[in-house]
Amino acid sequence: MRPESLNGLFRQVSQINGVGPKTSKLIESLCGPYIVDVVFSLPSGVNYRPLYKNEFEIRLGQLGTIPFLVEKHIKPPKKNIPYKIQGSFNSCDFELVFFNYHADYLSKKLCVGKTYFISGKIEKFAGKLGMLHPDYIVNDLKEIPEYEAIYPLTAGLSGKVLSKSISQALACLPNLPEWQDLPFMKKQGFQDWKTSLLKSHHPKSSYDLLPTSNARKRLAYDELLANQLALFLARSHHKRQKGICFEKIKNYEEEVLKRLPFELTGAQMRVIQEIRNDLMSSDKMIRLLQGDVGSGKTVVALASLLMAVDSGYQGVIMAPTDILAQQHFLSFEKMLQGIDVSVALLTGREKGKKRNLILEKLKSGEIDILIGTHAVFTTDVEYQKLGLVVIDEQHKFGVQQRLALTRKQKGVNLLVMTATPIPRTLALTTYGDMDISLLDEKPKNRIPVETKVISSEKVQEVMEKLFHKIKNSSEKVQVYWVCPLVQESEKMDLIAAEKRFDSLKEIFKDRVGLVHGKMKGIEKDAVMEKFKSGDLDVLVSTTVIEVGVDVPTASVIVIEGAERFGLAGLHQLRGRVGRGGSKSICLLLHGKKLSETAIARLKVMRESENGFVIAEEDLRLRGAGELLGVRQSGLPVFKMADLAMHYQLLATAAQDAKTILTLDPNLQSERGKALRTLLYLFQKETEILTLKAG
Repeated sequence: MRPESLNGLFRQVSQINGVGPKTSKLIESLCGPYIVDVVFSLPSGVNYRPLYKNEFEIRLGQLGTIPFLVEKHIKPPKKNIPYKIQGSFNSCDFELVFFNYHADYLSKKLCVGKTYFISGKIEKFAGKLGMLHPDYIVNDLKEIPEYEAIYPLTAGLSGKVLSKSISQALACLPNLPEWQDLPFMKKQGFQDWKTSLLKSHHPKSSYDLLPTSNARKRLAYDELLANQLALFLARSHHKRQKGICFEKIKNYEEEVLKRLPFELTGAQMRVIQEIRNDLMSSDKMIRLLQGDVGSGKTVVALASLLMAVDSGYQGVIMAPTDILAQQHFLSFEKMLQGIDVSVALLTGREKGKKRNLILEKLKSGEIDILIGTHAVFTTDVEYQKLGLVVIDEQHKFGVQQRLALTRKQKGVNLLVMTATPIPRTLALTTYGDMDISLLDEKPKNRIPVETKVISSEKVQEVMEKLFHKIKNSSEKVQVYWVCPLVQESEKMDLIAAEKRFDSLKEIFKDRVGLVHGKMKGIEKDAVMEKFKSGDLDVLVSTTVIEVGVDVPTASVIVIEGAERFGLAGLHQLRGRVGRGGSKSICLLLHGKKLSETAIARLKVMRESENGFVIAEEDLRLRGAGELLGVRQSGLPVFKMADLAMHYQLLATAAQDAKTILTLDPNLQSERGKALRTLLYLFQKETEILTLKAG
């Protein structure tokens, strides 16, 4: 199916000239398995090697190229003394210095009486001009690049080897049909794809490395357009599939919503209606619900699931952790008290007879709503009549995974929920195949959480003040104490958490508990239960409490090493307090040395509680590469597009893709066929297969 013109780019890295098995493995780990992955790995820097004509032009400590006449080899008596080669550059004395040398190699490489072009960092040794280990020693000046691209490396792979491999890979670049709109290209100052890629690999200045340079912008736009076309094709494919059309025969949803002890927000009512409209139509629902921390997604999820039950279907909600699944189960049971709706919990912990009984009841239709973790989608789980799948807090699913989750039953509707507000830019690149609903209002009884930024040098004072607050307060006070991420290492996190647990224990005695990711589920649950029931005053944890844990009496959260967290993570953690009626506080403890980005991040946290504002700031401060832990999530990792810099190009690409597919839905026009090549180039084969034949 792939165009023949791309075959050369989709050969394995091991097929690049001069690349052996060991080198190919290193390049694959760095770039990817195909030659196209190698040519799409752009340089991160540039070395400038000017040719100096005389000593007065030389800039000490910087790279340069000179003609060097070899006059004398000085072989040292011992191996640990450097080998020196004396000579001259334009009648000026010059010296080459080598450590860990091979004398025979040097005597053959640099023959006395001959002139060579050498390039490297020029310095002064004991008042004499010289160079330590030249990067280049050649006869022909053309072999030394004046501007030399620098690429990110991996252990065991040298810059020279990678550069040579990339040069060989670039020789495979074909001439491809132009897929961009020509007037748009002219307006933007874009050149063709091949020229832009070659220019990006051969920068002439640091400007050429910037995301705003014309060549890089062109490549970024290609990547963004491929992304948007793929998402719109997936969306079109969803829309062509008929969904289960709900027809109301019962009235549980209305009954439950009427009995709630609080009033729904305007946003909740609007979103419930959007979901109802989807479910009552014959189109398959694929909807993303973005809700800020504490905006009431659980009620919306329950209302949606009850719409399925009201129409004679089953619903399932999948949570990312056992703790959150258990919490949903308890919340649903409470809200459904006295209502004839059967709810069950299925996680990896339900085993043997208990699990078999749940599976039997699910298959027979006795269970209306199933709540669980990934366990709800294992192959032996069969539903009698599944109508709606709800995924809560699950960033780890891309487009194809979302499709796979709905294959348990034909036409099943899908609602994906997240409490991490996603900037509009990232939402376009990731959820363009979905309709999006926003819960951008908080319940009226929510008191804003006060946020304070404090130096970690005052940690002892913070612990003592909290002890007095808990002891002397007229109402129940409970504290979350979150330990920092240390080099993103679970082991190091654990050490940090245990150390803090020990120091808090000295003050709070047996009223402090510890939870972390390495604990067994049952142990973790037992500690959480003690905290929920009020038997513990302080809960020390790593970030396992980030999402969804709900303890209304917890009114203080201390986040150590706050500067190590992204804004989205800090906002999520802060959302664990302020869930009851009492005033809550978030203390952000930071280290001594703060970067400008860390200072800006803490300032945003102190000044804003709006998750959508915070998400946009997070994107601006950190870029998309780090946001929401992109590499561990379903969010795309772009090679050439920088979303913080190219967000305007993304909006244009989204509009362009929409227009293209409206006018040419099966990409059969001349430009459409060229765009198919673009999609294959960016490995979007699955989306191309959704196109109708012809």
